Amino acid sequence: MNPRQTRVAIVGAGIVGAACAAALAREGFRVIVLDHRPAGSGATAAGMGHVTVMDDSEAQFALCRYSQSLWDALAPSLPESAEFTRYGTIWVAADDEEMAEVHRKERHYAERSLESRALTREELAAMEPNLCGGMAGGLLIPGDSVVYPPVVAQFLLGTAGRLGTEVRTDARVVALNGGEVKLDDGTRVEADFCLNAAGTSATELTPDLEIRPRKGHLVITDRYPGFVNHQLLELGYLKSAHGSDGDSVAFNVQPRPTGQLLIGSSRQFGAEGGAVEHRMIHRMLARATTYMPGLAGLSVIRTWTGFRAATPDSLPFIGPHADDPKLLIAAGHEGLGITTSLATAELIVDHVLGRESKIPTAPYLPSRSLVAAHHG
Repeated sequence: MNPRQTRVAIVGAGIVGAACAAALAREGFRVIVLDHRPAGSGATAAGMGHVTVMDDSEAQFALCRYSQSLWDALAPSLPESAEFTRYGTIWVAADDEEMAEVHRKERHYAERSLESRALTREELAAMEPNLCGGMAGGLLIPGDSVVYPPVVAQFLLGTAGRLGTEVRTDARVVALNGGEVKLDDGTRVEADFCLNAAGTSATELTPDLEIRPRKGHLVITDRYPGFVNHQLLELGYLKSAHGSDGDSVAFNVQPRPTGQLLIGSSRQFGAEGGAVEHRMIHRMLARATTYMPGLAGLSVIRTWTGFRAATPDSLPFIGPHADDPKLLIAAGHEGLGITTSLATAELIVDHVLGRESKIPTAPYLPSRSLVAAHHG
């Protein structure tokens, strides 16, 4: 295949679509990006920007770990406004049972060459003095980072643009297949491959994808430098993030380079509309102050919501559609879209070029959803 004679149309200018555009453009492909909103203004703008390695499954770990290495390589070229900072993550253990999980995760990561360290209650208190004194300890992941996602999305699209990519953020896509994108004004954009990177809207264009929107709330405070030193999450977050279909909250606090604190997190299926729900904010902050009582004395300056594109097995769809090999999918990343965007882009490029990827791609193929649907 000659990339310079191959056109790829990308639907979606969030961080996943932007990463794919930059990666394809670097390989010499002719790329056009289509969206009806400014770059990085959807779920990308609503997220916390935590670049972390999660391990709900081996496939999730592999994608996160690969992508984190790409983030670390990209970091020196990012603008200061991207706020890339390696704070590290501490998973906070509330009791002895959760400390047992800390030690399990420490062994699990060591076997996979990911640096981590179990913290005693005294070490945790010294590193994060504003945590409640009753915590049992924690697990430090020093390599985790935070970033300001909208700026990165714009940076990646700018990189793609300098390599010849056309970016249109006034284009409302109403249909697509492997060879053509149709806009609401009747315009048709022809391409050799079309990539659906439309996040929670992906199912409007590819209805057989099993993706559901999952609403989340976030809170940001005024500036309190030094109040929190690492990204902090409760170990119970994993159960909350991928548990039942009910509403859930978990302690999740992130320091920003501005000195502000970003406080999460909540997850809801079936929520109607993007309005802030004060009952969820109340639940979320009540949970946060259980772990960090001093948060109750800080000033909140803004609250907002966003929708994550969730799949049944908590893995994104990356690769060709089973029934249309020229239609590519990069959607369903839920809360890990920022983390896994760069690896997603590499897997898409590898597929288009027909080269072997650095990690196995089978767990992410869209066909797994379609097979489940056909047998359901």
